[in-house]
Amino acid sequence: MRTTDLAELAAFDAVARHRSFRKASEERGVTASAISHAVANLEARIGIRLLNRTTRSVSLTDAGAMLLADLSPAFNSIGSALDALNQYRETPFGKVRINAPNSIAPFVLGPIIGTLVERNPKLVLEVIATDRLVDIVQEGFDAGIRLGESLHEGMTAVRINRRLRFTVVGSPAYFARRPMPTTPDDLKQHVCIRNMFATGAHYPWWFNRDGSDVEFEPTGPIALHDHELMIEAALAGVALAYVWEDRARPYIASGRLVNCLEAWIAPENWLYIYYPTRKHISAGLRAVIDALRGSAGI
Repeated sequence: MRTTDLAELAAFDAVARHRSFRKASEERGVTASAISHAVANLEARIGIRLLNRTTRSVSLTDAGAMLLADLSPAFNSIGSALDALNQYRETPFGKVRINAPNSIAPFVLGPIIGTLVERNPKLVLEVIATDRLVDIVQEGFDAGIRLGESLHEGMTAVRINRRLRFTVVGSPAYFARRPMPTTPDDLKQHVCIRNMFATGAHYPWWFNRDGSDVEFEPTGPIALHDHELMIEAALAGVALAYVWEDRARPYIASGRLVNCLEAWIAPENWLYIYYPTRKHISAGLRAVIDALRGSAGI
């Protein structure tokens, strides 16, 4: 098989998995036009249309779906074989793509990036931070970071960090106008930001006391997805926010925010880095895992 044949098949595989020429080009590190040209050459050479293209979408033909099903195991085996060779390298080498929730990435990955890159100069680290729950295999990631309850099946998971925790915060100016709540039920008398997922769905504020869960559904006029915006709204004195404690800690320490209901908030599940279960992982991914485990003192 010619080198160009493999390149064309790899281009098709990327487009078929992502259903996007742009995302395929980002994964492959080439232009979208180069990906389009490679797929067009493949289709012309075999005389079969593999993709249906419109200005808005890309879908697989029946022939394309059959080819993808046969190609995916082969490319996975090739990737695993190449990853296995990394055990013979003295230092990690190559690109590692990590997906992590945007709301926690800064204080989970932020502390390790500098040291990780400094110690491994041949490592290329790419981090995509989004609170959208993604399929890391489908979207070309080497690993993802999630709370334990949202781990995918068929994945190897390694605990990497201390347990995270939410906190309820408001500004001193806000509490100058309203009494500080002492129980979750008191929140009914307060203006509380509604928390949203990236999908637009809302999630409640969770509390726990003596092993019993308490759920509070805010009904305030503000609904936000980004924790930084929640903190900004709390700093402005317009509402209380339910945010990751690590996000709010600098503002609490400086006195710009005040936290409350601490006795009612239990730690969340552990954080894990997870990756497809396979025989070998790359030395680069291993370096990332070791750095994350080290940051937690595990």
